Amino acid sequence: MPLAPGEGDRFLLDLSGTADEEAYAKAQRRLAVRRSQVQEAGAHMVVVLPSGMEHAHPPDLEQHTVTLGRPRGVAVVTRHLRMDRMTFRPADLGSPDLQRLCDRSPVRELARLAGLVRTARDSGRFGTDFAGWLDQAMHAVTDRADEVGRQMATVRAAPDRALLLATAVFEETGADIVYEAWHGLMATVKHKEEATTELARTDFGERLAALGIERGPDGRLRFGRLAYAGAVRTYFWANFPGLRDDLRDWIGHAAGLRGLTTDDRVDIVVRFGERSLAIGRPDHLFDLVVQWANRAGGTTCDPQAVAALELGLSHERFGGWFRRRMYDCVRSGTLSDGLARVLTTACLQSLGSTHPDQAMVRLHYLAVRKEEAAHEAREALLDLAGRDRRLYRLLIDRLRDRTRREPRGAESQLRLLTELLRSDRAPDPPPWPDLFLGWETVFSQPPTDLWNPLVSSWLNAVARDRTLEMALGVMVGATHGRTATLHRLYAIACGWAGPPRHPSRAPVADRFWQHIDHAQYARTESTGRAGAGPRTTEEAR
Repeated sequence: MPLAPGEGDRFLLDLSGTADEEAYAKAQRRLAVRRSQVQEAGAHMVVVLPSGMEHAHPPDLEQHTVTLGRPRGVAVVTRHLRMDRMTFRPADLGSPDLQRLCDRSPVRELARLAGLVRTARDSGRFGTDFAGWLDQAMHAVTDRADEVGRQMATVRAAPDRALLLATAVFEETGADIVYEAWHGLMATVKHKEEATTELARTDFGERLAALGIERGPDGRLRFGRLAYAGAVRTYFWANFPGLRDDLRDWIGHAAGLRGLTTDDRVDIVVRFGERSLAIGRPDHLFDLVVQWANRAGGTTCDPQAVAALELGLSHERFGGWFRRRMYDCVRSGTLSDGLARVLTTACLQSLGSTHPDQAMVRLHYLAVRKEEAAHEAREALLDLAGRDRRLYRLLIDRLRDRTRREPRGAESQLRLLTELLRSDRAPDPPPWPDLFLGWETVFSQPPTDLWNPLVSSWLNAVARDRTLEMALGVMVGATHGRTATLHRLYAIACGWAGPPRHPSRAPVADRFWQHIDHAQYARTESTGRAGAGPRTTEEAR
């Protein structure tokens, strides 16, 4: 959709992923146009330029360019630890191993290190002092992959490997749930059960102990070493590519096992999603979004599907892929109510914060559908537009355009526009030029029952707050003096004012009728012929 900047708007344009000089040259031409638009509107824009292409930067950008360097690693770790209310001294971060890690690791890995320190503290299983927690976190970051590799070299039996993976995905859930997930995994990969009865096999507790899996006093299963479960998941997704489709199907069923809480299910979704995205299979995650959303009953919105979609949308590499899939879905004619609700929720909770323009477009498509879930999408769309004056302006323009260009769907577009223009939906203070354009479109159509709540909402608003009186003149001005339209506005005001005439409403109605009289008189003067219809002030009363 067009940029359409307004005064004070702020934009971020990320060109850091531009891969070659030809693409960068094309991006620069678009940037020049957008810079001009932003400057003319009194808006602001930050552009992230691609690294390694300094020779191709436009000369006129040089005076506006600021070079951003990598923050000091120790400073990153310190900031994250303090955000987690961790008590420590600067000297506690002075070890040579930590310094090497801070100097070489990506910032996201340093954030993960600090998060593992917090996990070690909160678990209560790794001592009570900061030095112990940090030591555990350092080992988790540097040693776990090798440790898992060594264990896999000794664990060769399929049931044992399946139990390791099931525990890694379902860690911190009950032993019975892990047991059921384990057997579900073996069935999914078509592993044949032993012919003997279970009583003749190695018991479940013995299997767990042999694999280094602990059963806590609460009955929940976990690995004894910090972050070992994550390393196990990474190992399986990286080293068993032929099983990835089976793992998707297994998670699709197992995440719904009885006994799991909503938090448990979301944890499982995130663990699966992180691995699928890491190996470049966003389609596996989206497959489950659709599967879980479609099976949701009634008017519920599946939290697993929402969590999976929001994880994809937030991903640095695949966020754009998920936004495109959402766009394809909302434009398709085959969309279940369950999936529509999930897409609506993700737009409002996630996409609306990071890419509000795109969220608005997707919600608009959902809002004009005929299915039951369209009502929720309409509310979400109107709520999103009401938060931001720029989005409000863009949505008015979009609905006006659709009303003109899509005759068969004009009624649904007009209904949505009319609701958007009500006083309780408008930003504060009201953007009168935008409201004028919207009212102009509504009042250019034949009068309908939609006009009553629209006009009455503004009459009520003026009755409560006389500083909004400009609405009366702007509304009448948007009719361009059309007689039938003015008569309808007059009739609506009469019904709103009484009888019995309410003291707070009478002055507002009088003022509105004066504007209508003036518009009728101006039209009569301009056309040189007598106006028709009832007079609306003194003679009519």
